[in-house]
Amino acid sequence: MSPRRFYTAAAFGLTAALALSACASSGSSDGGSDGGSATGPKTVPTVTGSDKTLTVWAMNGDYTADTLNAINAEFTKQTGAKVDVQMQDWDGITTKISTALSTSGTPDVLDLGNTQVASFAANGGLVDVTDYKADLAQGRTWLGGLEEPATVDGKLYAIPGFAGARTVIYNKKIWADAGVTAAPTTYDELTADLDKIKAKNTAGDFSAFYMPGQYWAAGMQWVWDAGGEIATDEGGKWTGGFESTEAQKGLNDWKTFTNAYSDKASQALYTDKPDFNQLFADGKTSAMLTTTGSIKMITDANPKLKADDIGTFALPGISGKTQPAMLGGSDWGIAAKSDATDLALIWSKIAVSPDFQDQYVYGKDGWIPNSTEGIEAAQSTLSDQLKGFFNAATISKATPASPNWATIEGDQSFQDFFASIATGSKTPEAAAKDFDAHIDETLNQ
Repeated sequence: MSPRRFYTAAAFGLTAALALSACASSGSSDGGSDGGSATGPKTVPTVTGSDKTLTVWAMNGDYTADTLNAINAEFTKQTGAKVDVQMQDWDGITTKISTALSTSGTPDVLDLGNTQVASFAANGGLVDVTDYKADLAQGRTWLGGLEEPATVDGKLYAIPGFAGARTVIYNKKIWADAGVTAAPTTYDELTADLDKIKAKNTAGDFSAFYMPGQYWAAGMQWVWDAGGEIATDEGGKWTGGFESTEAQKGLNDWKTFTNAYSDKASQALYTDKPDFNQLFADGKTSAMLTTTGSIKMITDANPKLKADDIGTFALPGISGKTQPAMLGGSDWGIAAKSDATDLALIWSKIAVSPDFQDQYVYGKDGWIPNSTEGIEAAQSTLSDQLKGFFNAATISKATPASPNWATIEGDQSFQDFFASIATGSKTPEAAAKDFDAHIDETLNQ
């Protein structure tokens, strides 16, 4: 997934920009024992570096200064080394990182968008941290949507930092007017509720659930729920997965849903034209699948609609389980050319530690923590509205960990694939045959 901003409101009223970010740094370090054998699990080494400085590039709008300062203070306490945090702008950041990773004096620690990791790893730009995984995880279970795209050919090249997930938001007033006063917990309940809302609101441009045809990240939830995959990697060869029996079921289920509950004009559209936040604000839809940022955008567009009028729930699947959600977020990587690898490992371990995840990444910044345990720890302080987003993140997926994945997103073929099914210009079978061929050719270049 290309870098894009997610927004989330912290339990303490903070509204923040959650971005698919990229970061980097430079410095030098004394060597130290890795605490493990030559192969297999290792512990992050204990080293000192009172005359050393680790440089960290952090993206504007990402981690707050309070959080970065706290990580740096603990790092200096443990190692004696200093940290130089350099804030980065988004414009041109991918090229800037690529250049930095390929030159001498390279950065040490990089905060990467979760779906960017594979590209930098394939170019040899990142350290393989697989052997340190258990020690870095520190007893927690990382979210699959952060860990999986950072894992290339079975090797881990980045460390989960924080997440942002999609969930359903709905207009409580419209639902109540249709006689629905509680969020659904099963797929049958969901469709029954939407049938009532559709019967109550008969305008041709109204959507009981707005699901534009090009919105592939939403459509994938039906595919994943049915057991399908975008693509699988076997022995270094990628194979598109949409012709599988499971994916075909998911695509047909999704088509049935979007055709039933989203207005016909939406079938060839994405979420931006028209802006689905504006449609929700105008009462043109009662529900949609989105990120936390939509809530503020909607209430800004329609001040009469208060945040308390908007409810949330994780989308229940036909499988009987919650649908897996497309996860955006941030992973910390370490530059392969860094001469401060040991210090970079220590800094990263502190940044993803349970204390800093709970007290800072979530507690101060408002991000979804990097682990299922972190999300569970946050539950008692979450508003009912935020629980839908945090719970959706526990069952998460991401795009294939291929260095060529960016091409698929960039050429708009994914959007066109889902739209062709929604509009009926192609059957799911025909669309899958063409798109799988495109995936095979692109990912195996």
